[in-house]
Amino acid sequence: MISIDNVSKWYGSFQVLSDCTTDLKKGEVVVVCGPSGSGKSTLIKTVNGLEPFQQGEIRVNGASVGDKKTNLSKLRSKVGMVFQHFELFPHLSITENLTLAQIKVLGRSKDEAADNGLRLLDRVGLRAHADKFPGQLSGGQQQRVAIARALSMDPVAMLFDEPTSALDPEMINEVLDVMVELAQEGMTMMCVTHEMGFAKKVAHRVIFMDRGFIVEDDTKDAFFAAPRSERARDFLAKVLH
Repeated sequence: MISIDNVSKWYGSFQVLSDCTTDLKKGEVVVVCGPSGSGKSTLIKTVNGLEPFQQGEIRVNGASVGDKKTNLSKLRSKVGMVFQHFELFPHLSITENLTLAQIKVLGRSKDEAADNGLRLLDRVGLRAHADKFPGQLSGGQQQRVAIARALSMDPVAMLFDEPTSALDPEMINEVLDVMVELAQEGMTMMCVTHEMGFAKKVAHRVIFMDRGFIVEDDTKDAFFAAPRSERARDFLAKVLH
């Protein structure tokens, strides 16, 4: 499904990713964790080409992300992305936020896109807010809309870049509950998060990064029971309090 092979990336002379290699099988949930500045968000954004990389190869469903002949717009439409800060259009209603890309990218009719959008708002518990604007919703509600918007494109995989880090504590679980449900339904997911409870509940594997390197890539049970590196042990001691 997703193959990352010896990927390296620089910002000028600073190397932010160093020979990163991992694979995600269809239906697999992988949590990427590590200290701030370790390259987690950069790695996940290379998967759909939002961040270019200078060395290595990434393939999604057989398509090479770094190949100039690859249609990145088409690829991104099939790889849902949920960001830290929602990224909703503030001047559009919630329904319009969910239908815009369906109409422009997938070529769906306005009615078909709206029906699909409302079905997904039902799924995330926000059907009653269809005609509101993002500014009228809480942060947790906006993030659930962002997840519904990503799902509206019928993605083959979902990427989550710290989706709860901008939320107040009481709103975190309402977003994680939707993510857990997706994972349990078999969605292929790569999630950058510090929510280790989520990782313990649904992750198949955990990737631990530090200073641009993938330091550990193991099953969740092995990672939480006996992390191999001192850096990972220190990290878990701080986040599992």
